[in-house]
Amino acid sequence: MGASAAYEKLVRCLACVRGRTDFVPKVAIVLGSGLGDYAENIKVEAEIPYAEIEEFPVSTVPGHDGRFIFGWIDKTPVVCMKGRVHFYEGYDVADVVLPIRLMKLLGAEILFLTNAAGGVNTSFHAGDLMLIKDHISVFAPNPLIGSNIDELGTRFPDMSHIYDRGLQEVIRSKAREHGIFLQEGVYAQLTGPSYESPAEIRMLRLFGCDAVGMSTVVEAIAANHCGMRICGISCISNLAAGMSVQPLNHAEVQEAADKAAPLFQKLVTESVKGFI
Repeated sequence: MGASAAYEKLVRCLACVRGRTDFVPKVAIVLGSGLGDYAENIKVEAEIPYAEIEEFPVSTVPGHDGRFIFGWIDKTPVVCMKGRVHFYEGYDVADVVLPIRLMKLLGAEILFLTNAAGGVNTSFHAGDLMLIKDHISVFAPNPLIGSNIDELGTRFPDMSHIYDRGLQEVIRSKAREHGIFLQEGVYAQLTGPSYESPAEIRMLRLFGCDAVGMSTVVEAIAANHCGMRICGISCISNLAAGMSVQPLNHAEVQEAADKAAPLFQKLVTESVKGFI
């Protein structure tokens, strides 16, 4: 898809959403595994299922509901993605990041990314929360490949500070204030849907990765390109392949993420209240 066609598709999605709500969010939140019930923390103004947005990609993953939720966290106007789409579902990477770009056009200035991830760092444990300080993107397709969408950003965006230092400090401060243990590290996105092999996990550790998953990085690249401030937290839902005798499966990842959800939700909520 060319740049003009991609932008025109984005504008059609925008018009479709604006036909349902005129709510203007300041913070966009992508809810990963374990945060499916997060809407309970929001004073909801509007909900729009992805399937009701013209040409919008729809998640096919169990546990991913697939809707935008507009509302308030305290005094902060937010839009939440309840369920994301993934590259491994067969979508073009431009469609995977379309929701991020759409939330920017709706007014969001800050993007808060969350996910469930495998722990690569040997000091991590299932249930830990990890502040994302940086990422490694070389294993996932770059969403900026192809003609640049000049309406969104520059051809060669700087990636020196993808994850905003000010937002990171707010998250650290809120974790300390509420007694929430917070790891920090580098997140790598691989394509999935198969989990990584033990050899791949050893490689990632040598590369300096602390956590690995199948999302987030392409979203951060797209958000950085269009000028959003970005932060992210991973829930370490399992130790990666070769670090445990247990084979990996999606149900156990979801279960571990669900157990960590109360603290995860608390940290997201308190951080968002401190952003604006």
